[in-house]
Amino acid sequence: MMMSLRDYLNRVKPKFEKGGKFEKLRSTFDAFETFLYVPNKVTSKGAHIRDAVDLKRTMSVVIIAMMPALLFGMWNVGYQYYISIGQHASLLENFWFGFQKVVPIIAVSYISGLGVEFIFAQYRHHEVNEGFLVTGMLIPLLMPVTIPLWIVAVSTAFSVLFVKEAFGGTGMNIFNPALMTRAFIFFAYPAKITGDLVWNWAYTDSSKVVDSITGATPLANAASDNLAKIPSLYDLFFGFIPGSIGETSKFAILIGAVLLIITGVASLRIMLSTIAGGVVMTLIFNAIGANSYMTIDPLTQILMGGFLFGAVFMATDPVTGSQTPNGKLVYGFLIGLFAIMIRVFNPAYPEGMMLAILLMNMFAPLIDHVVVRSNVRRRQKRSLKSSVITK
Repeated sequence: MMMSLRDYLNRVKPKFEKGGKFEKLRSTFDAFETFLYVPNKVTSKGAHIRDAVDLKRTMSVVIIAMMPALLFGMWNVGYQYYISIGQHASLLENFWFGFQKVVPIIAVSYISGLGVEFIFAQYRHHEVNEGFLVTGMLIPLLMPVTIPLWIVAVSTAFSVLFVKEAFGGTGMNIFNPALMTRAFIFFAYPAKITGDLVWNWAYTDSSKVVDSITGATPLANAASDNLAKIPSLYDLFFGFIPGSIGETSKFAILIGAVLLIITGVASLRIMLSTIAGGVVMTLIFNAIGANSYMTIDPLTQILMGGFLFGAVFMATDPVTGSQTPNGKLVYGFLIGLFAIMIRVFNPAYPEGMMLAILLMNMFAPLIDHVVVRSNVRRRQKRSLKSSVITK
């Protein structure tokens, strides 16, 4: 079957090349071909690192790493729903309900985002890069399941257009497009993505209408000083709580983290330094103890909200993060530091991970510049000292 498909693509390919009948759709054809098969292009000159890892394989690994969080998120959507209406459901019923709610969000994310990508590729006569394969999956995982689909479409198109394509496309963007999508919704439609009303289900059938709330998220309880209502560490770790689709189960997120680390796709330095920054900031607040929020222990702070999801999947973005080894440590540490700081100091927005990562995206080039200049000065001093000793 794959050979037949390959033969068919080879037959129609000349029509999409220069001078062909569908020359203007070359970028679109190339995108589908490279999605199905590994590109046959190789480097012809210059110094390059040659191995079996290309952008498509890297993106595929990240997609696979997100699958545990996505699958659990689908199940948890159904679980939280049936709890909210006072019914017990089987594992399959929970998953099927969540599947029906989450898949449309994923579809809208990819359709709207890839639509903009294809338009720009055709206009610029460039190839369609695989970068949005990950962004298109990250966006639904960052959303509450009750988000209106038209808002997902508008915010995704805005993010791809103004955050990615306006800067030159894949690899050129300063800010993480998936996080900017959430930031756009947060500032444009805050009632749709924050607060208890996000978890207000409206279930309608021919016989009844049920409106009930699944319960506030742990961060919402913490911000309102309802510390007694914060779930146990067990529930926080395994994810039996309300929250955005992909952020609830820390166990599922850690499975993805292990895969990213083993394959070398994501930086362990950034992950660990982000957690270290969060722990340090929490311990500082514990020592101050000015309010009840400051008394929350480090482990609870790390397990609440999207902190761990951001540390594993968002902060490690190779395009928008620091590139130097020491720069990654500083970059991640400051993300964790600011994330907890924003949580505690901004009761109107208890989740600080998004703003912390976007802030450090802006300063990542500066961090790398300082690290590189420091290394250059140190080597110059070492060289000068060596020359003096030799003389």
